[in-house]
Amino acid sequence: MQPTLDFILKIAVGAGELLREQFEEPHQIEYKGVIDLVTEADKKSEEYVIDQIRSKFPHHTIISEESGYLSGQDEHCWYIDPLDGTTNYAHGVPIYAVSIAYAASGTLQAGVIFDPMQNERFSAERDKGAWLNGKRLQVSGETDLNKSMLVTGFPYNIRTAEETNLENFGYFTLRSHAVRRLGSAALDLAYVAAGRLDGYWETSIHPWDIAAGTLMVKEAGGLVTDLTGNPNYMRPPYAVIAAPPAVHAALLAGLNRNDRRPVP
Repeated sequence: MQPTLDFILKIAVGAGELLREQFEEPHQIEYKGVIDLVTEADKKSEEYVIDQIRSKFPHHTIISEESGYLSGQDEHCWYIDPLDGTTNYAHGVPIYAVSIAYAASGTLQAGVIFDPMQNERFSAERDKGAWLNGKRLQVSGETDLNKSMLVTGFPYNIRTAEETNLENFGYFTLRSHAVRRLGSAALDLAYVAAGRLDGYWETSIHPWDIAAGTLMVKEAGGLVTDLTGNPNYMRPPYAVIAAPPAVHAALLAGLNRNDRRPVP
């Protein structure tokens, strides 16, 4: 049995309300890396989401940011980011979201991204479309990279990684209207699906960050691939481009330019 989109929405909103209630409270912060942190709110949100899923689908596989891989039936898999934008959240910056996606036999079927601060409920269902609070979403009609507002992110191991994405950031900043860094990959993708931003790329990301959002972009008329143009992006190393077709082509070309090199 597969979950309904309404069920996933209900879980995401419940988790988001927990996060919103604790947003202005002091946080217990732990570090998973030099700049990779987790708060008590991440854990409470994740516990809530997993409990809700397990109560109805006890044998499904779950892949979640804090708990990792929770084994179950391979043909049913959930991707959970209980708090996407933890660094923002911990610093009191109100840009964060809950992201939940469900896949059947390796194909994404449904996804929800809930922004509790704006009460924005982004959702998508395979072959049925994408919505924001019930209104149909459509990617932007922008075709000119020079007029495009883009968004990206950087890896948590940026201080030691061979590929930092900094060179790409500079390259596209000089060739677009602007490049933003919001600190939440889920909201980056939701905004591309909504036509607020014209394109997204990331050179190092996790499946729970992008599962729901990439489905939204596709259902809103955009293209999603890995950095080589392969549509099978839900596999390691989890690097992705998501944009309307013309902007996607420009991003793909730029990311594969001949003079491209990692910044040490």
